[in-house]
Amino acid sequence: MSKKILMITGDFTEDYETMVPFQALQAVGYQVDAICPDKSHGDTVMTAIHDFEGDQTYSEKPGHRFTLNADFAGTNPADYDALVLPGGRAPEYLRLNADVLKMIRHFFDVDKPVAAICHAAQLLVAADVLNGRTCSAYPACAPEVRLAGGKFAEIDVDQAITDGNLVTAPAWPAHPDWLKQFLAVLA
Repeated sequence: MSKKILMITGDFTEDYETMVPFQALQAVGYQVDAICPDKSHGDTVMTAIHDFEGDQTYSEKPGHRFTLNADFAGTNPADYDALVLPGGRAPEYLRLNADVLKMIRHFFDVDKPVAAICHAAQLLVAADVLNGRTCSAYPACAPEVRLAGGKFAEIDVDQAITDGNLVTAPAWPAHPDWLKQFLAVLA
């Protein structure tokens, strides 16, 4: 029987951090339902491509339109076995949505697997689930992780870290390690 994974995304989520786990997890047999507040099945979100080109921070270019395959309204996190939170700029506004934060807290309250990458740490901070946990993220999120009572893991951009049910990584170059560790937690 296929496990169900919930992905919470939004406009200007990072393209690779949305599409790669969405497709990779389906390829290994998981049902992945992608949702966004105020949007329904068949609606799209605009993605952004963040790259590391030697500047002081990442650059941003327009990405693809990503089609949602489930409705946000009526989604019950109890129906899912795990949660994926892509990064990008979407977390900065998704963290203002009380329903999103309630969904995230559900996965921690019942100790279900959660994979978060890059700026998705902003969602974990806002949901108040990082106290005493080790978490990696895009380095600019380190102060937020620490202020939330978490331990920021300073790891290379192509690495990931697991703390119990939580698998985190700094950015999309970590996909191989992040997805490998997430699949291990799912097993």
